[in-house]
Amino acid sequence: MQTLELRGLNLNAISSLAQAMTRTIPAGVTFGLVGTLGAGKTTLVQQIAAATGVDAGDVTSPTFTLLNSYDASIASGPITLHHMDVYRIADEDEFLELGVEELMDDPQAWTLIEWADRVESMMPRQTIWIHIDFDADSASGNADDLRSLRFASASVRFDETFQKLQRQYLRLVDERDQSAE
Repeated sequence: MQTLELRGLNLNAISSLAQAMTRTIPAGVTFGLVGTLGAGKTTLVQQIAAATGVDAGDVTSPTFTLLNSYDASIASGPITLHHMDVYRIADEDEFLELGVEELMDDPQAWTLIEWADRVESMMPRQTIWIHIDFDADSASGNADDLRSLRFASASVRFDETFQKLQRQYLRLVDERDQSAE
């Protein structure tokens, strides 16, 4: 299993990470977002949406609507950004009744699913899992504002992608830091 772990990320760093994702991860991907309540799953989706040209202010957690879709764009071209929250889904049958298989199979979309661990057995093998945690080991001591994100996938399809993502992310953070000086 290929993994990538990033620690000590503040909101600006998460924004840079989202930009790096749009430059390195192809269309046709499902993301399983995992983390405790308040860990930052929706915030990550908002930053991804902003990086794809969607107004982040329009992105809210679809806890009650279950699914929101947006016209977006990544480096490889236009995509549909599907954002789901399955926190209130009772079981896997209800999950499938939403038509998610069609969404997850869409080659021109990114499907981001909050609380995806609740329907893990229904997720595609090629899912990119993003585990979001409060960063308690942060050097700043302010774990409330910092997160650690761990990307993982069982698919060999993403072995090189995670390496490219890390390089692109570090490049963007470096550029941001230089422009702030």
